[in-house]
Amino acid sequence: MSLKVVFMGTPDFSVPTLLEIIGQGHEVVACYTQPPRPAGRGMDERPSPVQFKAEAFHIPVYTPTTLKSPIERESFLSHEADVAVVVAYGLILPRDILEAPEYGCLNLHASLLPRWRGAAPINRAIMAGDKETGVEVMQMGEGLDTGPVAMAEKLAIGADMTAGELHDQLSRLGADLMGRALAALSRGALGTSPQAEEGVTYAAKISKDETRIDWSRPAGEVHNHIRGLSPFPGAWCNLPRGDGKEERVKVLRSTLAENGDASAKPGEVLDGLTIACGEGAVKLLQVQRAGKRPMEADEFLRGAKLAKGTILP
Repeated sequence: MSLKVVFMGTPDFSVPTLLEIIGQGHEVVACYTQPPRPAGRGMDERPSPVQFKAEAFHIPVYTPTTLKSPIERESFLSHEADVAVVVAYGLILPRDILEAPEYGCLNLHASLLPRWRGAAPINRAIMAGDKETGVEVMQMGEGLDTGPVAMAEKLAIGADMTAGELHDQLSRLGADLMGRALAALSRGALGTSPQAEEGVTYAAKISKDETRIDWSRPAGEVHNHIRGLSPFPGAWCNLPRGDGKEERVKVLRSTLAENGDASAKPGEVLDGLTIACGEGAVKLLQVQRAGKRPMEADEFLRGAKLAKGTILP
């Protein structure tokens, strides 16, 4: 049985789930997404990835700045949806919206709840050094990612995996999981279980204040910090330019170095782009100058003056 679905999502992460729902033959009666935002060099208003894709399928798109007004409530009710599917939408859903569809609202969340409730579960899982994460389909309530879980799928986090790579894998995995959840719902076979009360952690939004690399931390933590912020917003450090000045450089890829020097100071250049940390060392594999394309370490070093023994701030 096909379902009447309201889809609510905004970024690239949401798009595979929208396509999966369409591909399964469900009727997407409306798509809610964040309003167009200024982007690019010209700062022209750009629709969200979800809006772009929904319009390609001639799905009606709604871009309210709030869902709390009576007008938006009535508009939402007019869709007479069986279920709403929410994937990284970006607006709080009030109770009357949550309860409007016959089967409520199903949320796709990128962690194994109750670990990493909140805004940045993918980044926080890597930054914390987690070895495993996943996606879950959850029945939404008024709490922050506190609702009962219907389905889950786990995924191992590789030792050098970046947030961008994990994002893409979880996006595809989540689309498949939501597709299975809707298939079960259409058969009347989608059950839920309450989340565990222990092990709750919160994935706070990434702030600019925490993006600078701190070489005094152990190498494992520095490495997790770099890959957990790659490619966006990007962990960064200052590197000497060769003219007595420094430039801010994003670090997009790193790995734990085998040739550490226990006597080296934190931030000391050991070899090429191998940098000593509070314990151990990391090897920077890919970096990006401001306004430039990403570069592999060897290419960067051909045009940089980074002498062995230099201490990075």
